[in-house]
Amino acid sequence: MATDHEISHGRDITWTLRAKQAPEHIRESWVGTSWIVEVAANGTRDSKPFQATHLFLSSLRTTPEALLQLVRDRWSIEGWHWIRDTQLHEDAHRYRGNGAGAMATLHTAALNLLRLAGFQSIRAGMQAVMHDITALLAMARRQPEPNPC
Repeated sequence: MATDHEISHGRDITWTLRAKQAPEHIRESWVGTSWIVEVAANGTRDSKPFQATHLFLSSLRTTPEALLQLVRDRWSIEGWHWIRDTQLHEDAHRYRGNGAGAMATLHTAALNLLRLAGFQSIRAGMQAVMHDITALLAMARRQPEPNPC
């Protein structure tokens, strides 16, 4: 069993991972599967309680702590793609050739500029600058804070 806790962005969440060895019929159906994994997330989002349980099959032989971190890292990536699709509608575009890579680069730059400018909400940031070329240029000229690492 492994647990992790985080308080950020209006959320207070505790994740609990439990794993048990996959029974024989699972291992026979999904070759290489070692574990049945349950990740429970409990907490509050914007002061409203929530609870979610996710089940996984895993072939990875590692510690519960490392497995929980891998699951959370995956959700982080999914969160990043969710923003790109819901705010920038990337999944609806049909760019060809180098167009897809070029647009992804421009989208990444735009998202990072909005975050550097202090916008917590990408939608609010886009609405604030979408018709203001001066604000866009000012964001592009802004110097980021030095990274202490």
